[in-house]
Amino acid sequence: MTYLMIFITGIFVNNIILSQFLGICPFLGVSKKISTALGMGMAVTFVMTLATVVTYLLYYTFLQPYGLEFMNTVAFILVIASLVQMVEIILKKTSPALYGALGIFLPLITTNCAVLGVALLVIQKNFTLMAGICYCLAAALGFTLAIVIFAGIRERLERTNVPPFMRGTPIVLITAALLSMAFMGFAGMSY
Repeated sequence: MTYLMIFITGIFVNNIILSQFLGICPFLGVSKKISTALGMGMAVTFVMTLATVVTYLLYYTFLQPYGLEFMNTVAFILVIASLVQMVEIILKKTSPALYGALGIFLPLITTNCAVLGVALLVIQKNFTLMAGICYCLAAALGFTLAIVIFAGIRERLERTNVPPFMRGTPIVLITAALLSMAFMGFAGMSY
């Protein structure tokens, strides 16, 4: 399978939020403004890529050779939490401006199931390291695309005349469902 096909299907067809329903908490919680959604998307892209590389190496150099494959979920969670903490400490020391820009997003990523989900999917799909990185970047860009589009729609909904019984959570969930259905139109492209 070509890297281009992995990349395109990872963004559109198998969108981590809209098709696989991973990362719904930040999708609904951090998508009120485009700026915060974009910040969350960039932070997720960075941490997801780093976590995928480290968990891939951990799995194939330690867990699989010693027959500890059953420990992958626990090990991956520990790795992701440790990476987020390490990145937070390093950014705080080396780049306070970037640390301030990411703000609350870094701790939120620790509990983002999309990061763990992509790390596990790379192992389940038997990707090579390069294909795994390609898939990870595509999933992260798909996450960012979905959350930014949703934030744009939510900003417009704030300025429209929505019936009182539909305001708030009901219209947000209906919008998310419609956006997910729109992305289902890409289902003809799959791997």
